[in-house]
Amino acid sequence: MSASRIPDEPIDLQFADVLREVRWPANKEGLIDAARSAGASNEVLAILDGMPEQDYQDVASVTQLIGSNYSPGVGS
Repeated sequence: MSASRIPDEPIDLQFADVLREVRWPANKEGLIDAARSAGASNEVLAILDGMPEQDYQDVASVTQLIGSNYSPGVGS
């Protein structure tokens, strides 16, 4: 899948595509950089930017936080 198609995907799929490319553990800045590199939408970038500054150990640690704080269906 080309990065240019990512913004056209539903937000949960955008997160899946972005988080698949992250090298773990990652901090908030690393997550945002990976999202930008993948061509994620501004909505995804804004959600990541609103996350706490901390180290995230894996995909589950990010999706759990996103799912509980932002959007039903994201991270499930």
